[in-house]
Amino acid sequence: QGRLAESGGGSVQPGGSLRLSCAASGFSLDHCGIGWFRQPPGKEREDVSICIISDDASTFCDDRVRGRFTVSRDNERNTVYLEMNNLKPEDTATYYCATLSRTAKAKTICQDRNGMNYWGKGTQVTVSS
Repeated sequence: QGRLAESGGGSVQPGGSLRLSCAASGFSLDHCGIGWFRQPPGKEREDVSICIISDDASTFCDDRVRGRFTVSRDNERNTVYLEMNNLKPEDTATYYCATLSRTAKAKTICQDRNGMNYWGKGTQVTVSS
């Protein structure tokens, strides 16, 4: 079965930057989209993704982070990245990546045998002064 693993989280001051990675193993991300989601402390994981990147590398980020966050992918490294700049305290959360499977081809690669998208276990980002 495939796996996703986030890394790169940490503690930064407001205005700081972090680069998160979402590394896939056991399958190729070539045909998969990746969405980034976050769960603020004490709250449920948000249903609306922060940023997404499709299999063709097209991207979209939510208004809350547009202009500050950038999502990219490196298929040779089987990894998707989330560059976070000008971080704010409200960005504090556990950040998750998950596969997106909107096509029949993607469903054969980017989902497990039960038809579920892959999710990482999350990486913690804390923004405070």
